[in-house]
Amino acid sequence: WQRLSHECLQSGTMNRAALQQMNRGRAFTAARAMPVARPVTTTAAPRRTPLNVKALRVNNVEIPNSKRVEISLQYIYGIGSTTAKAILRDTGVENKKTYELDEEDINKLREEVGKYTTESDLRRVISQNIKRLKDIQCYRGKRHIMGLPCRGQRTKTNARTKKGKVKTVAGKKK
Repeated sequence: WQRLSHECLQSGTMNRAALQQMNRGRAFTAARAMPVARPVTTTAAPRRTPLNVKALRVNNVEIPNSKRVEISLQYIYGIGSTTAKAILRDTGVENKKTYELDEEDINKLREEVGKYTTESDLRRVISQNIKRLKDIQCYRGKRHIMGLPCRGQRTKTNARTKKGKVKTVAGKKK
């Protein structure tokens, strides 16, 4: 077995791992066929395709290329459908697919979106407003602190979005 395995290793027909796996600690028998390793063919690396822009960056947000501009702008936090329509109206950009826009239209959109409070600035303003309500201990602030709805919704049933998962209390049956 050792002589045969040494010959196979020297000739390059099998590697050490294949020989050990084939034997698995048992004595070698002539009835077991010796697998012959096939020569490895190496192919050249595939050619890279030309650079393809998948998304357009507006206000540090990647908006999708395959959708219309009005829908793509809504991927920016703080811009909804009404604001997106207003942006298109103010800039005079046609509502076509985003990848069809030329550089001039893209710059117009970027300038117009820059006039609005969006993304991290808007998130910061909202969190500061909520913090102010909590600090002055008004009704809405207290509701935020308790994690309950603050716009008059009922809480005996429902309100699961704010309250979280149901916490079952023992002995609450009628």
